[in-house]
This record gives sequence, structure tokens and C-alpha cells, in this order.
Amino acid sequence: MRESLPSDVAEVLEAILGTDDPVHVVLRRQVPHLSVRARCTCGCGTAYFDLDTSKVGPARTGPSTVVAAEAQLVTEAGECPGEVLVFTQGGYLSWLEVCSWSDDIEVTLAAARHWLLTRS
Repeated sequence: MRESLPSDVAEVLEAILGTDDPVHVVLRRQVPHLSVRARCTCGCGTAYFDLDTSKVGPARTGPSTVVAAEAQLVTEAGECPGEVLVFTQGGYLSWLEVCSWSDDIEVTLAAARHWLLTRS
């Protein structure tokens, strides 16, 4: 089921791609042309994208699938329960993955968004 880009996904992408890295600059230009094609069914918040590639060019990430950006998640207590990864395929945003490293702390896109937006 295709849906427009929800604000939680857009805000996490903005936080992770917020550097002046030339690849991130190009990937940020793709965000307005993204939509969510599917979501992981486990509840983690991982989102798979559709992108109108006729509207934007690819980033220089290479022709294969690569992790173009990543951010470790750090709680207010200083624990590191997981990370968020941004994948590209052929230089185009492909999916955002929420990874958990903890059995004690629930890692979801909502939690990742909170931790990313409140970090100093």
C-alpha cells in the first residue's frame, strides 16, 4: 500500500541527512518526491520507499545498495539501544531501517525520532 511520506519518516530522514555531506545534500533533494511503498509488519517503523526518479538525480553512492547514512540512538539515560540506517540503491533513497540492539528498550521509529530530535 502506497502512502505519502508521513511526518515521522520525514523528520527522521531530515535528522539523519542533516549534514553538509555532498551525498546527504543530494539525498535531501529526493525527500519531497518520496512516498512509502510498505512498512515492516513487526512495528519497528522501517519504511520502504517509492521515488519519482524523473524529478531528481542520483547521489554519488554507487550502483549497488549501500548505507548512505546512519545514526546510533542514545536514550536520555545514555544507553544505546539501536540505530537507524538509510539505504540507497543506485543513488536513490530506498528504505529507512530501524534496528534494535536491546531486549530491554523498545526501539521504534517513534522512539528513534524522539531520541534523534532531542540529542544535543
